[in-house]
Formats: sequence, structure tokens, C-alpha cells
Amino acid sequence: MNLLLINPNTSQSVSDLIAAEARRAAAGDTRIEVLTAPFGVAYIETRFESLIGAYAAATLVAEHHARHDAIVVAAFGDPGIDGLREALDIPVVGLTEAALMSACLLGKRFSIIAISRRITAWYRECVQANGLLERLASIRSLEGPLKDIGSVQDDHGERLEALCMSAVEDDGADVIIIAGAPLAGLARSIKDRIPVPVVDGVSSAVCHAQTLASLAPAPARRGSFAPPPVKPNQGLPDALSRLLARDAGRA
Repeated sequence: MNLLLINPNTSQSVSDLIAAEARRAAAGDTRIEVLTAPFGVAYIETRFESLIGAYAAATLVAEHHARHDAIVVAAFGDPGIDGLREALDIPVVGLTEAALMSACLLGKRFSIIAISRRITAWYRECVQANGLLERLASIRSLEGPLKDIGSVQDDHGERLEALCMSAVEDDGADVIIIAGAPLAGLARSIKDRIPVPVVDGVSSAVCHAQTLASLAPAPARRGSFAPPPVKPNQGLPDALSRLLARDAGRA
């Protein structure tokens, strides 16, 4: 099985964290490829930055999807995921949806641990969009600017662990979701010190992507995830134009 993980951020250090956790979580015969956005922002923190990340992800997917069995959008918030599902015949999985689904299988109420306060409103909207707002116990976050997005775990490890404990003790969380690609692998390293299950978005997404690819579902031909309709376009990268033309033939 071949999985393509797209980092919609431009930080190679974050892609390295994604790749390491993805390979730890993947089955022995699963091949992992991780690509980093060629343009955009160092890390997505706002709705507008998510729009940029979604377009960056779409360009990479259009160029590289053909040789893979499933795609993972490796940013919490799942930028562009629904559009990519319209365009592709293979499963597309995001960190948010995957982590939420894993958490719901492990407990009733979950808390999300985030890297910044600014990001929390958007994360709450993502939970609501997935129909799970009533199961959200809390979103707790780091405060203040980040020195280096690739070293968040090293710089703030103790504080992140304390936020997890507060979510359990003060907010009644049954499960903790460690949010965001910069925190990939943290759940694995602290899970024995947290008294409830701790879920990682990257490992959840890889495992769910493997499952969906193994199930080999038929792609949508009707409904809201049918391929985009035929229409004129201009100014798009060649790979995106080819993908749209291919989609027109699938409809």
C-alpha cells in the first residue's frame, strides 16, 4: 500500500515529524511518502491560512496522486479535504476527522490540545462541522508566540502535558486529542503519563487511510461528492487542469 501525506504548511521540520510518526503507525508493508507545500505559511493558524494550505495541498495532490492508494491531508483542520474527495477516486483522510473518529471510539467526551489560542476558534468550528460539538469537553492551548514550529514539543513539552492533565481533571475529558502536525508523535511519548487515552492525528489518519484503502470503496458518481462538472477554466497549473479534465470523464 502506498500512502501520500501532504503537509499544507511550508515547514520541512514539521514534515519530518509527520513522516516519523506516520512510519511508526503504518503497517510493515505500507510505503509512506510525505510532501511539503511549495508555497504558503510556516504553519496554519487561521481560516485564511487554511485556504492557502488547501490550494497548496490541491496542487501537490494533482501532481502526485496517481501512484498512491490513499491521501492524508496532514494538517489539523483538514484544509481542502472535501474538495479533494470530489476530485479523487481514492480515499482522502484528514488529521481532524481521523482523530475525532478515533476519540469517539475510545470515550464519550474529548478535549483538544492546541499549539496556540488563535487557532482554537477554528478548531471548534471543525468539531462542529463534524457534528461532534456536544462531545467536546474543552480546547486548551499554549499561550504566546512560538519560537520554532519544528521544536514546539521540545520547547513546551511540560506545558503541553500539563494541559492534558487539566483537560482530564478540570474538564472531564475521557480522551485527549493532541492537535496539529507540529505535535505529531507527542501522544506516543506521553500516553503512559496521562490517565486517559491520548490520540494523535497523524497516526490516526494513517491507520484510517489504510483501512479505507483496504476496503476499496467505489468512488462517488452521484451525490455531493461526485466529480466536478465540466466547465471552462484558466490560469490553473497543468496538473490541476489535467485532474479536472480527468474528473469530467468520470462523471
